Amino acid sequence: MKNHIYKGPYEKFIKRPLDFLLSLFALIVLSPILLVTAILVRIKLGSPVLFTQDRPGKDGKVFRLYKFRSMTSQTDENGELLPDEVRLTGFGKKLRSTSLDELPELINIVKGDMAIVGPRPLLVRYLERYNAHQARRHEVRPGFTGLAQVNGRNSISWEEKFDWDVKYVDNVTFLGDLKIIFDTVGVVLGHKGISSGTSATMEEFMGSDTK
Repeated sequence: MKNHIYKGPYEKFIKRPLDFLLSLFALIVLSPILLVTAILVRIKLGSPVLFTQDRPGKDGKVFRLYKFRSMTSQTDENGELLPDEVRLTGFGKKLRSTSLDELPELINIVKGDMAIVGPRPLLVRYLERYNAHQARRHEVRPGFTGLAQVNGRNSISWEEKFDWDVKYVDNVTFLGDLKIIFDTVGVVLGHKGISSGTSATMEEFMGSDTK
């Protein structure tokens, strides 16, 4: 996968060390919240406490993502998982609306799989569905939050999300990252864009008509 040509000093030399230090600090400071959340997930949803899944990172390299579980494991008579709307409990909705379910991703940031700011890591099967423009979102590390998350989150279309992702790829700056982080706080506190208009989470991306 071709990387974008120019990397500024912040992206090249500062962003990764800063992400490592800040996420490690956040893990230490937020450890009581992580512990309490883990206990509540165990009581409300059972085991396992963590939801893990393969996600593509920078250059499409697959890594193991960590999140707190927010859904039950209910299945139908054929052993297939029930729709998200059924498995997402009231407790799970609160986890998602406050983004507490995302906190274990700090471990991914410390490991270097992710950054604090960048395009959100999506499903591995989406890789073959991106057009050339959309695939550029993998030129940088995926993020805990990103430009798409503060400009609509799950309430905007996939195409709009990917446009925001590529815009970020082309404009990675310290001040830009700082603004996204502050804007994320407002989005989380305002419970904005948690779900799409037709789904409890977000509809599956099936590819775009325009290639």
